Amino acid sequence: MRASQPPLREYLAQIDERKVVRVPGVAVFMVGDPETTPPAMVHNVKHNKVLHEKVIVLTILTEEIPTVEKSRRLKTEIIRDRFYRVEAHYGFMETPDVIALMGLIKETGLNFEISEITFFVGRETLVASERPGMAIWREHLFAFMAKNAHRATQFFNIPADQVIEVGMQVEL
Repeated sequence: MRASQPPLREYLAQIDERKVVRVPGVAVFMVGDPETTPPAMVHNVKHNKVLHEKVIVLTILTEEIPTVEKSRRLKTEIIRDRFYRVEAHYGFMETPDVIALMGLIKETGLNFEISEITFFVGRETLVASERPGMAIWREHLFAFMAKNAHRATQFFNIPADQVIEVGMQVEL
């Protein structure tokens, strides 16, 4: 999946060229790699043809230490006008809490109301395929385990009434 996603800065330049309509509010797109474009953002723009007025691309990283000091928790960057990249660092003994994280982000000077936020989360359905790579039985097992894993909204403590899940099918 990561290989098929364009670098974030390239994608934002394409959005500028296409003059995508901006709607009121704040969108938080979660992504594992802060340099790539969140798949949920790509699909939202492709199908809904809009982006929110403020966009936060959020990556939550787990460090190889038990806890991370509050002073080292956030790394924020303004990518371009009304686009922000946030990396949140947690220790392996900590449980990420996205709502608490939004409060920390507000402290950095980004002005928004937490009730205005829409969280976009990708929901991938893994499908076994005949393509070379893993043995087919392993693909089926992996897809089964992924289907039964906790949802990101549950793990990251994201309020269910503020989430839009963007579904995609991914061939293994």
